[in-house]
Amino acid sequence: MTVKLNGKINIFDIVKKEKLDVVNKPIAKAHGLPNECYNSAEYTKLERKKLFEDKWVVVGVASSIPKPGDAKPFDLLGIPLILLRTKKNEIKVYHNVCSHRGYKILQKKCSIKNVLRCPYHSWSYNLDGKLISTPHLGGMNKHGSKDFNKSDSGLKEINSFVWLDLIVVNISNNEVSFEEYIKPLEDRWSSFWTKKDQEMICHAKDYGHFSLEAKCNWKFAIENYCESYHLPFVHPGLNEYSKIDDHYHIQGLPNRFAGQGTVVYNPRFENNEEFPTFPGWAEDKVVHAEYVALFPNVMLGIHKDHYYAYWLEPVSHNYTKEHMEIYYVGEEAALSEKYKPLREQNFKQWHSIQSEDLMIIEGMQEGRNSPIYNGGNFSPVLDNPTHHFNKWIATSLCK
Repeated sequence: MTVKLNGKINIFDIVKKEKLDVVNKPIAKAHGLPNECYNSAEYTKLERKKLFEDKWVVVGVASSIPKPGDAKPFDLLGIPLILLRTKKNEIKVYHNVCSHRGYKILQKKCSIKNVLRCPYHSWSYNLDGKLISTPHLGGMNKHGSKDFNKSDSGLKEINSFVWLDLIVVNISNNEVSFEEYIKPLEDRWSSFWTKKDQEMICHAKDYGHFSLEAKCNWKFAIENYCESYHLPFVHPGLNEYSKIDDHYHIQGLPNRFAGQGTVVYNPRFENNEEFPTFPGWAEDKVVHAEYVALFPNVMLGIHKDHYYAYWLEPVSHNYTKEHMEIYYVGEEAALSEKYKPLREQNFKQWHSIQSEDLMIIEGMQEGRNSPIYNGGNFSPVLDNPTHHFNKWIATSLCK
């Protein structure tokens, strides 16, 4: 039985300290995260607190709730949330629980005209989270009470931010601001594209989204995304024109992101057709693209002609939903019939690549049932970004 200190789970009662210490050793001597970090439901409870409540995490995209009043529920490893667009066109995230008796208010995606109404006792909240109606609170037909202050019982808002259409939250509100959190990556990518380029991204309504279900722990998707070592073996088609030697490693400091870049990006569409490119894209980066995992749960790809965010929805220790969102340069490229055939081709390419990876990461989950596996070794040359991610996990768990 796991011992709890001050009501909190102690990580070292689930994972031996030496198993985490070895992760932080130099890559040639390090092991990866131990099995418990992938196949223990009890460990996942602690990970939820340390990584998904205490850090900035992606919970959706703003374009999925495009109009004022649009709202949708989202569960983050069991924590019920509401994603909502206010009448002022602001994105807000609330805890999805009525302040009265704890009922989960929003059950499905909808468009709200004026109020969020709890189905249990009909307590109602406006889109800014303010409690505005408490039917019969003081008795029949008495909808208020001098002993009850509505202003103290609104929906509890969560610290949130929208960046490149991604809705990110910091539930515990104990992390640095998102502007500071993302600054190292923004500084890196400022040599690729401009702020005006970023403002041009437009989500494709057709061939702009797909989801996959992975019977594995969410971390396997990040580990796999970070490295190009597997390209010739898992993605033979991609490897024909984008080989291991065409890639370079990315390891962000402070330790918040890792991934890879390529120096041979060259879209191959039928009849040599092309998408519009970002007008401010750097001339010396025309054949460059970068694929970065922003910890903990989103994988980003930037190219001269499109951007994508592939974000993870952990459901349990061995089940993950993966969501791909694809964006183009302006509305014409993203929405018009003219570019629809290219959007379809690009969609199929990314769906194929992610599906190939799915088989691998599910196999890794199965392998973690082996009692003799110690977390594995790393290639001192080709696994640096994956080791970077493992160190971030181990360090975050022990804080």
